[in-house]
Amino acid sequence: MHVGSEQAERGISALVGRMADGFSRLVTQHLQLARMELAEDVKATGLDVAMIVAFVPFILVGYGFVCAALAAWLSTWLGWPGALAGIGLLNLVGGVGGAMWAVNRLKARRMMDDTSQELSLSVAALTNAAPSAAVNALQGTKSEIFKEPPHGR
Repeated sequence: MHVGSEQAERGISALVGRMADGFSRLVTQHLQLARMELAEDVKATGLDVAMIVAFVPFILVGYGFVCAALAAWLSTWLGWPGALAGIGLLNLVGGVGGAMWAVNRLKARRMMDDTSQELSLSVAALTNAAPSAAVNALQGTKSEIFKEPPHGR
């Protein structure tokens, strides 16, 4: 009898060791995913910002010329002060609207979305307790429950 309990203790300690290894690997993979996703998000955002910065001077020069031409055209009906005020007000409204749109878009962006989803799935899997069942747990259950999902998780 002593031999059987020793073998059971080794089996349990081996299972606990494998579970600890699996948990360690899971945490390591989550950290790797987070690092890779963060690097990808930073790279994409940096490239977009660099492109915007490169084109801003062209936009400002062209915009200045268009505003001056529009003010000169409107000055025949409104005079120079009225034309400049009208163009300034139009620019102010457009600028505030564009800034508000950019702020709302920035608030809506979800950084590291894949990492948070994977972490939520892992936490859900780890926190769900195994159901306490009778000795013959498979009897009367649906076999679909025990099939691996198509995405391998």
